[in-house]
Amino acid sequence: MCVMTITLPNPGRGRRSADAELMHQRQIERFCHAILEINSSLDFRVSSRGWCYILEEHGLGKGDFDRAQRVINDCRKSGLLPLNICADDGARQAVHLDQANADVNPYSVDDEVERELEGIETARQDAIDAVGWGYSPYGFWHSQDTYIEMLVEKIDLKELFSGICADFCIPIANSRGWPDINSRAAMMQRFSAMEAEGKRCVLLYCGDHDPAGLQISESLHAMFLDLAHAVGWHPGRLIIDRFGLDEGFIEEHRLSWIDGLETGSGRSLENPRHPDHYKPYVQDYLRQFGARKVEANALVVRPDAARQLCRSAITEYVDADAPHAYLMARREAQNEIRAQVLERLGEEGGAV
Repeated sequence: MCVMTITLPNPGRGRRSADAELMHQRQIERFCHAILEINSSLDFRVSSRGWCYILEEHGLGKGDFDRAQRVINDCRKSGLLPLNICADDGARQAVHLDQANADVNPYSVDDEVERELEGIETARQDAIDAVGWGYSPYGFWHSQDTYIEMLVEKIDLKELFSGICADFCIPIANSRGWPDINSRAAMMQRFSAMEAEGKRCVLLYCGDHDPAGLQISESLHAMFLDLAHAVGWHPGRLIIDRFGLDEGFIEEHRLSWIDGLETGSGRSLENPRHPDHYKPYVQDYLRQFGARKVEANALVVRPDAARQLCRSAITEYVDADAPHAYLMARREAQNEIRAQVLERLGEEGGAV
């Protein structure tokens, strides 16, 4: 990651003189240039909140996180930063977009006929080149005795862990608090199907280090139990394994604590008037860690360590070489298909 000191532009307060406005614009431009330079060294995308944790490594104060998020989003709106400098929230993406305009072209009928013929020949050759590669006699989990899915609290972690989960064919979702009823039911149905095949089912979870985050196993079981009758599957045998942030990892990698334990209601768990303040899990947390927490987004500043944490959690249940073994078995079957298809076509071709 780039080493530099980040200066957050001064907030605008009322009207500025021409010189002050010019200075402010230069601050904004330097800020954006620094973000673009840092971004060029990242191999994953983060949310605007995730950017605050990365910028903290370069001098951004914890108290400036909210303002930094606003500046980043303002710069995305103005075009000084690319819109996609921040990770997409897939849950909010539009569907059924009109493709009509994309289908319009300026070619004449004769030109289009030639283009279509060329396309057919190209497609034929591409199809021959691709013979066999899409064949899979069985899925990754067919030969495993354990089936795994993963939930993460923040979209930054979904981006960070996506490649590893893809290697192991592990579905990963951003819970954003709790999954909605439909996605929760779909997950339960997959667990039910895998249990019917005799597999042990595991849900890996990575979230915040706060009272609720450390209590997650009981909460997730209750969340699934709420739909047990409707889905027809009981989570009694489901293993819920929280991995990620613990005190040792936080201290070893010098992740930053946030003062306070504010919840979604806007009230703090440290306040005796909060309805959950006196619950045992809150009191245990306050005694052990005090009124402070670490957000899961903090992992983005230590991507290598975070990914190793993710991989280690997975390989507690699945052999580390399982993806390679699966790919080799699939490749053997694909080459058999390819050889037979090309023989019937009278074509020559190598293994896929």
